[in-house]
Amino acid sequence: MNKNELVAAVAEQAKVSKADAATAVDAVFDVITRELKSGGDVRLVGFGNFAVTKREASTGRNIRTGEPVQIAARNVPKFTAGKGLKDAVN
Repeated sequence: MNKNELVAAVAEQAKVSKADAATAVDAVFDVITRELKSGGDVRLVGFGNFAVTKREASTGRNIRTGEPVQIAARNVPKFTAGKGLKDAVN
């Protein structure tokens, strides 16, 4: 499912226009992104948790030349599925 399909499904489920559903979906994504960017996390009980983890700097290898390459430290978003979501999928 891509974003357009998600918007259409939300519009149908909530019985609102696609424009309103698109605004709502974009707002949810924006709020989650802003919260993660500021160092917080988002916990949706029964669905899952969004958090940011720090990945340390490491040394990799250039596939073509085999030379070592430094990979900078960075923050990466992480999603952990909640029990309700896991149970629904299984």
